[in-house]
Amino acid sequence: EQRQRQAFVGIFTALCVAVGFMFLGKIIFVALGITVADFQVAGGLILLGLAGRELLSLGTADRGASDDFGVVPLGMPLIAGPALLTALLILVDTVGLVFTLVSLLINLGLVAIAFWNADRVTRWMGRQGLRGVSKIVALLLAAIAVSLIRRGWHGA
Repeated sequence: EQRQRQAFVGIFTALCVAVGFMFLGKIIFVALGITVADFQVAGGLILLGLAGRELLSLGTADRGASDDFGVVPLGMPLIAGPALLTALLILVDTVGLVFTLVSLLINLGLVAIAFWNADRVTRWMGRQGLRGVSKIVALLLAAIAVSLIRRGWHGA
């Protein structure tokens, strides 16, 4: 019950952040004097920290216990993180607002389906299997973070 609620809060948070960023991202960047490259580096560093924390199993004992877990870190930055927000800015410019918004909604729908089936996956894989997959995903997240930092650094 609480995990389902946190999943909904996470998806809703991601939707609000992503849509808000689609409309206000460039305005915020101009107002703060930052570029997409700056955002990629900063976001990559944050993701790298989250991935490192998961890989080293730091602070995982209270995971899910907090009422705001659905907002931070699930909704932002794990679902609507710097990679998504950067992609949204680029997509709005290249393919338009409507296509970008529809794509976002489809992707969040897929995330919702995955969350709703999490208990089945847990029963099928077991706790140890999930821990192993979690470490692999954290390593992939670290690689994405490094890629964001590298692209941001070279794009500056």
